[in-house]
Amino acid sequence: MATLTNDSAVRSGLRLGLPLAIGAALAFGMSGAWARGLIDAGWTPGAAVTVRIWVAALVLLVPTIVALRGRWHLLRRNVGTIIAYGLLAVTATQLFYFQAVAVMDVGLALLIEYTAPIAVVLWLWVRRGERPTGRSVVGAAIAFVGLVLMLDVLSGRSVDLGGILWAFGAMIGAAAYFLLSGKDDTGMPPIALAGAGLLIGAVGLTAAGLVGVVPIAWNTDDVVYRFGVVPWFVPVLAIGLIATALAYVLGIASTRLLGSRLASFIALAEVVAALLFGWLLLGQLPNAVQGLGAALVLSGVVVVKLGEPVASRAGDPSLAVEAEGAAETP
Repeated sequence: MATLTNDSAVRSGLRLGLPLAIGAALAFGMSGAWARGLIDAGWTPGAAVTVRIWVAALVLLVPTIVALRGRWHLLRRNVGTIIAYGLLAVTATQLFYFQAVAVMDVGLALLIEYTAPIAVVLWLWVRRGERPTGRSVVGAAIAFVGLVLMLDVLSGRSVDLGGILWAFGAMIGAAAYFLLSGKDDTGMPPIALAGAGLLIGAVGLTAAGLVGVVPIAWNTDDVVYRFGVVPWFVPVLAIGLIATALAYVLGIASTRLLGSRLASFIALAEVVAALLFGWLLLGQLPNAVQGLGAALVLSGVVVVKLGEPVASRAGDPSLAVEAEGAAETP
């Protein structure tokens, strides 16, 4: 009976978690295309990402307070993790990504960012001695070949080196996101960590803008997209409410239902969503060689994820549930 109950719970989690995870990927994937419209209208990447994070932080403020339920000691105990999350996983990732999409196609920038799992594997190897499996090495090699094709290096065409470096900076921030989100000893609800990190990121970006470290310039001009012209607040609200606040909430909810491993696979749909919205909003499409490279990058990342050792997935909620159920079975 216990086995039947557990199987039913797993199926129910998949039925609800899968559409939530796909919704999160679609929401996250639209951010670059909306931001590129603002940047083309005269906004700096710093202004676009600051507004995005402030809107999301304010929207998630109440849910964060409710999730903490007065346990303010969790904030004090995890202040280092929260600051690192806010500055690296939120601020650096989003700012560098927006800097990249200012000079290159949004889909290609996001594909470079999504090589982050390879950086995580290398970090765990160097810092913790967790040697990558042969499958992970093969996956990294496939992704590297894909990057070469995707950046169109072999054709001799000029590429924007600055955009590539910004995208790789976003990749490092995304790697920090995976590493910090995987910490299971904080005691903080995921939405509280996300909300507190977004608030730290918003304050940090504002301070950097005030002292001139991050150039911030914006205007109220209409913004032009492939489908037409819209007022400036339309992309601002789309980025802040849908591509950040809603995306984080859906992502957290789906991860709790699916487990971090399965959710991370489905999150690769964000790359497809970025390519789709880049075409719908901006008319951007990769050429045939870049398309092949994109497919290789995605394939390589999937192989890397499949090659993760079991020990590295110890914090996966789904595995924890399975272990708990096995322990209770007579």
